[in-house]
Amino acid sequence: MSNKLSEKRITCPHCGHHLHATVDASAGDQDYYDECPACCMEIHYNLHVDEYRKKIQLTVDSDDEQVF
Repeated sequence: MSNKLSEKRITCPHCGHHLHATVDASAGDQDYYDECPACCMEIHYNLHVDEYRKKIQLTVDSDDEQVF
């Protein structure tokens, strides 16, 4: 991948606010949290870099789902 920085438009899973997240794929796969500027709740980001297909996959969730 030639450009490791990209901007993704996401929606806060808590309040529905639309925001732009700058994604840095230079460190490979990442799992991190950031705060929504509108509702101040934490957003869970999971970044997967697919080098073979030259794609960045970003999933966003509220991380409050129960796992059984």
